Amino acid sequence: MNWKEENNRLKRNFEFKNFTEAFTFMTQVAFEAEKIKHHPEWTNVYNKVEITLTTHDTNNTITEKDRILSEKIDLIFKKFES
Repeated sequence: MNWKEENNRLKRNFEFKNFTEAFTFMTQVAFEAEKIKHHPEWTNVYNKVEITLTTHDTNNTITEKDRILSEKIDLIFKKFES
């Protein structure tokens, strides 16, 4: 599944083998987000992570920051696909 544009947000769901893998993914995303000073909204339940990206500084619209972070997240996720 790819990113879905919905209500001025980019959304994507990710599924992993277990909680540890999901949490490792989230940790790696957190480091990338911090580097570019753009942070996701997300939820995690066991092996599932749901991420929403929007830029609050621009009245909650999708900006280049969101697209850049979504691409970085996709690259991180590729490491977990089997």
